[in-house]
Amino acid sequence: MTGSSVLSTSKFPPLLIVEDSNEDFEAFERCLKQYSSAIPIYRCTDGDRALAFLYRTDYYTNPETSPRPGLILLDLNLPGTDGRALLHCIKQDDRLRAIPVVVFTTSNNPKDIEACYHQGANSYIIKPMDFKLLKQSIQTLLSYWLEITVLPLDGLEDGRL
Repeated sequence: MTGSSVLSTSKFPPLLIVEDSNEDFEAFERCLKQYSSAIPIYRCTDGDRALAFLYRTDYYTNPETSPRPGLILLDLNLPGTDGRALLHCIKQDDRLRAIPVVVFTTSNNPKDIEACYHQGANSYIIKPMDFKLLKQSIQTLLSYWLEITVLPLDGLEDGRL
């Protein structure tokens, strides 16, 4: 999969990946390389750090180093505040709810799927255990959200969205 010439010249909003697995995060990073360095990527390894990042508290008070993301990729099974609670917080907050959240998790529990969509998840993808299928799922996810979908670039920082 290759990016179009529009991708290389357009600006991407920041991507926040909330993922505790180093292997899964590294797979994302490898797949994101096709988009060059145009996509600012931020990672939080647990829900508490993600909340601090989104609300700019603790180590994340500087908007230059913790900008409002245009897309959040969220694992459900996180230490501390888990992805379910984090999704609830995001979608209940007027300043955050417009940020698309893609749940990318190993849970295929129908109750998790239903609850995430009920809470406002924009997509729910089950991580394949096979690395080749995982890579394919990540590439499809990125192609859809970064090439096909138009994400907001303005208004995230000043709270308009």
